[in-house]
Amino acid sequence: MKNTIQQFLREEDGVAAIEYGLLAGLIAVAIITTIGLIGTRLNTVFGFVSTALNGVVNPAA
Repeated sequence: MKNTIQQFLREEDGVAAIEYGLLAGLIAVAIITTIGLIGTRLNTVFGFVSTALNGVVNPAA
């Protein structure tokens, strides 16, 4: 019984899987945050461009 408990405590297969899962989760959070920030900034840039082009007349019309 003592050997079985010691062997269970020394086993590290599950620990590696948990570490990979945590790493994947952190990467996902970083990607989501980055995309959110880029999306907000792009929206601001397109707003400025839209405002700047608001008075432009289409020469073909």
